[in-house]
Amino acid sequence: MSAHCRSEALRPERVSAKGSQMSAGDGVLLRLLRLASPALPVGGFSYSEGLEAAIDGARVRDEAGVAAWLSDHLHLVLARADLPLLAEAMAAWEARDIERIASLNDWFADTRETSELRLQAEQMGRSLAQWLAPQCEGDARLAALAGLRPAPLWPVAFALALTCSDAPLREGLVAYAFAWAENMVQAALKAVPLGQSAGQRVLSALAAEIPDAVDAALALPPGGRQSFAPMLAVVSAQHETQYSRLFRS
Repeated sequence: MSAHCRSEALRPERVSAKGSQMSAGDGVLLRLLRLASPALPVGGFSYSEGLEAAIDGARVRDEAGVAAWLSDHLHLVLARADLPLLAEAMAAWEARDIERIASLNDWFADTRETSELRLQAEQMGRSLAQWLAPQCEGDARLAALAGLRPAPLWPVAFALALTCSDAPLREGLVAYAFAWAENMVQAALKAVPLGQSAGQRVLSALAAEIPDAVDAALALPPGGRQSFAPMLAVVSAQHETQYSRLFRS
């Protein structure tokens, strides 16, 4: 880890009140849990990424429909776009290759097919950049993140958070995917609606699929990253004019 990212807030390895020493592995795990937590103040709970419109249009009706929709989203969107970009961004932040970071940020902005999806990526990225500022005070990469235009987008900002947390690559991608899955399941609970037990079944099924999605993302050849999910673009566009809605996307 960079010497600039050693604040107490981000690095909880210290002696506990009982005198036991937290291991470095424990510290990494705890930092990943923080980044994957719905309590992270980035507003992820306010987005459904088109799921609400799919429910409103009766494309998704019940627990089975939610599970199928989110499974497709995981494998066709995250595994082919977000996760490989996240891996590339982690490597670029580690190398301090700001030109490469800007290129990845531009690609993600250009591939958001509706204004809602783009605004979501911008808002969550900005919020994470603000949260990171006191965590990694003095790290020059923070200024580079804040200087990205139109904004530091969510996966690019998350990649810096992972890099500053000493997160291993694969575990970092798993954490990102699980954070997405938990937010989407919470959206489904409210929008279908589903009961808590049904939500946990959907989340359990998604969690079982995340390792394969991460492996597929890491196995993509150079230039293999893509963003092509036409039905997601359709329902996201429909959501922008949906009469009654709970979520911002």
